[in-house]
Amino acid sequence: MSAFLQYTLQGLAAGGFYALSALGLAVIFGVLGVVNFSHGATYMLGAVLSAVLLAELNLHFWAALLVVPLLLFGFGVLVERLLVRWLLQLDPLYNFLLTFGLTLILVEAVKRRYGVSGLPYEVPAGLGGQLSVAGVGLSAYQLFACLFSVVVCLGVGLLLTRTRVGMIVRAATEAPERTRALGINVGRWVTPVFGFGVALAGLAGVLAAPFRAITAEMGSNFIIVLFAVVVIGGLGSILGAVVAGFLVGLAEAYGVAYAPSYAQIVIFVLMALVVLVRPSGLFGREEVA
Repeated sequence: MSAFLQYTLQGLAAGGFYALSALGLAVIFGVLGVVNFSHGATYMLGAVLSAVLLAELNLHFWAALLVVPLLLFGFGVLVERLLVRWLLQLDPLYNFLLTFGLTLILVEAVKRRYGVSGLPYEVPAGLGGQLSVAGVGLSAYQLFACLFSVVVCLGVGLLLTRTRVGMIVRAATEAPERTRALGINVGRWVTPVFGFGVALAGLAGVLAAPFRAITAEMGSNFIIVLFAVVVIGGLGSILGAVVAGFLVGLAEAYGVAYAPSYAQIVIFVLMALVVLVRPSGLFGREEVA
């Protein structure tokens, strides 16, 4: 039972990274119709920036949770303004290829500057060691990462459902054409939404820094799993992105624990089963012919 709880916590912590990043990916796709393949690279940048700011400016984890997402929000705004927006009127494949190329550039730039061996990052003070929960020792940092991710997802959910700005963004995400028909300028929200989505991926990277090896390639496998998360939850579904993120994190952890030989395919088997039963995903909407 103790081992099961530990695997569950580990899965929820990893699921938090997936949920935050998939949330940003879902919002970007909903408003722009862009499948942002560079999302994994911005997750990697979040972790790398955390390590670099700690080593060079002594900016600790708690400050990085605020500073790094803000920096990556600015990066996302620049990418949308300088690159993405010029291809929005073309086939979505063009922006997919653009963001794929951007991924290669970012990964190679990080490799060239910091090498391939990885950057060190210690667990923040106060979150090392274990906590005893119902007599079971659980990682304090993994527990924090799980709870923090849940709080952020709930906060974003409240922002999207309880504020006027959030309702406009949610409407533009779920029904952009209908939103335009009601006289709302969806294009006005494109740039900040893209930056916001990138910032969420960066925040996930900061959370992953003490938990995962920080390398230039850390986003490569992440983006593949992230697309599985989005497909399972429903492409463009905000709630689906969050629920599927935690679900995939649990599936990954249980797969590593109980079926290590098949751990790499558990997630994709889950995705295949969901698509077979419900092609639009758990929370996606069926397309009407």
